[in-house]
Amino acid sequence: MRTGVIKKAWKGMSITALGLVLSVLPVGIAIAEDSNDSQLARQFAAAAQEFDVPEELLLSISYNQTRWEDHNGKPSVAGGYGLMHLTASFEQADGRGDPTRPLPGAKTPSHGTLDEAAQLISTSAEAVKTDERQNIRAGAALLAEYGQQTNGGNAPASLGEWYAATAKMSASATVEDAQAFADSVYKTIATGAARTTTSGQRLSLPAEVVQPDRSLSVLRGLIKDAPRSSSAPECPKTLDCRFVPARHAQNSDDPKDYGNYDVANRPRDMKIKYIVIHDTEGSYESAISWFQDQRSYVAAQYVIRSSDGQVTQMVRNSDVAWHAGNWYMNMHSIGIEHEGYAAEGGAWYTEAMYRSSAKLVRYLARQYDIPLDRQHIVGHDQYHGLTPARATAMHTDPGPYWDWEYYMQLLKAPSEDEAGPRSKAVTIAPRFADNKQVVTECDEAGVCSELPEQGSNFVYLRTGPHESAPLLPDPGLHPDGANGTTAVEDTSAKATHGQKFAVAERRGDWTAIWFGGYKGWFYNPADRASRTALPSRASLVTPKPGMTSVPVYGRPVPEAGSYPAGMPSLTAVPLQYTLAAGQTYVAYDKTAPNDYYHVLTFNRSTPGDGEIAVGNDRYIPISFGHRQGYVKASDVVFVQ
Repeated sequence: MRTGVIKKAWKGMSITALGLVLSVLPVGIAIAEDSNDSQLARQFAAAAQEFDVPEELLLSISYNQTRWEDHNGKPSVAGGYGLMHLTASFEQADGRGDPTRPLPGAKTPSHGTLDEAAQLISTSAEAVKTDERQNIRAGAALLAEYGQQTNGGNAPASLGEWYAATAKMSASATVEDAQAFADSVYKTIATGAARTTTSGQRLSLPAEVVQPDRSLSVLRGLIKDAPRSSSAPECPKTLDCRFVPARHAQNSDDPKDYGNYDVANRPRDMKIKYIVIHDTEGSYESAISWFQDQRSYVAAQYVIRSSDGQVTQMVRNSDVAWHAGNWYMNMHSIGIEHEGYAAEGGAWYTEAMYRSSAKLVRYLARQYDIPLDRQHIVGHDQYHGLTPARATAMHTDPGPYWDWEYYMQLLKAPSEDEAGPRSKAVTIAPRFADNKQVVTECDEAGVCSELPEQGSNFVYLRTGPHESAPLLPDPGLHPDGANGTTAVEDTSAKATHGQKFAVAERRGDWTAIWFGGYKGWFYNPADRASRTALPSRASLVTPKPGMTSVPVYGRPVPEAGSYPAGMPSLTAVPLQYTLAAGQTYVAYDKTAPNDYYHVLTFNRSTPGDGEIAVGNDRYIPISFGHRQGYVKASDVVFVQ
């Protein structure tokens, strides 16, 4: 373990804040010292100088992991903290979403780096998680340490010779993925990078010609490769696509403790009806590494890289990946992860990513006969947990900055007028580029600030037809009865592009829709250039005559008597929501599969393991609020 500091001066190109060179430091660092926007730039420059590592390399590593964002002290999906994405234990999300199989608690990534980095700078791990300066210092110290480890105990003599150390900084589970990360870092150095962070700080990395030494002979002794697969990816031939298997093995002596998917035979045993759009809340390589980690309980079928749209398939489409946090949706969907963070969509959701993703989705839709509409091409934010307790635990990606308008155009399924101006349903359709809603993000201490103004995919819904009216409440997200907020993760009052809803009322330029049990108002002028919704045709349901309300469920549930011998039966648990008399909601299918795939152990060692129960009760999927729900067909009637 290295405890000292390498003494070597770097004289290469370095960061320029705001593009202004106001002074030249002895080590060649150029910064705008008098600019408030340069604080982060100075911290990178100081850390690079203190630990004698190339500043451009430190910047590029951070850019590829986090786009120079600290995410308010919150971990990535792989447990990475701060601008340098240093990994540590964290309370991971439940990708399975099956109440019969509770998730283990906090998990530490197998390739954790935060504790090691904190020790190198004699600082607490908590400080490295939450203090951006200490996080950058810790990352620089770790890079210096890895430089020595991969170069025979000496600091590399040129920028290109830091390649192996850069690969190790990825904390990847395999040499191949570590190398892919290093390639991305050096490509960023070659092309340059610049952006303004969500806190308003402008950073730029000038382009620099460098020839990396891609020899990884030393690194191969430091990283234990995960098993590789020769399987061909399930992708269109025109995509840059590879297959890298997610881990599928027991994690301990307990056969119930395993990851990260379940073997099945879809679509023969379970119909694939949905494609779920996610973002990784982390980097491409960190997501791939996490899906291969023996301590994770999550994986998606595909992961797509931001920079060039490269696709990595990790779970066969015939199998059930643990990606949705809702077991029913896992059973009937394919999950596609997109590199990026929901709160920073504009920095990650690139043209290359959109085009690769759309090409993949069109291919999958043809393979599995999935309708190309927003009721079947859905965001991770569009469905509930299976129980009331899961309401606040469900994810909200890909977030407000995923351009659904453009994405559906790429799928050749854009939102269009389907009916007259007095239609009984509307499709939410704000123009993304012009739709600049106020969105806030809060840190761990609860301090909130507005995110930079940018195009967004939703309209806010209010309790009355005017801008000063409060946002709608949501009994699942705000059980205390409070109204919704502008927080990026609060979906209480957000109706997103492509979603269909029943019209409740119209007043002048305002339209009200039935949304989560409430009448939600949004500004929707008749002028075609300004309107935020399109008239639509849709099938609508309402409670049967004589019923004051009917329950809303998170999934269809096979009734008692429909389970194979030995399989424990499920109980239908209503969510916090009800469909009240007088309200109508869009039914986007006449019925939904009513089945349950029971898997409890890795080795199928308990009764009913690996079998499927199929119920006779008919459930109807409805566009209930921001998230879809299900009602029993026996509780509702269709209305014209």
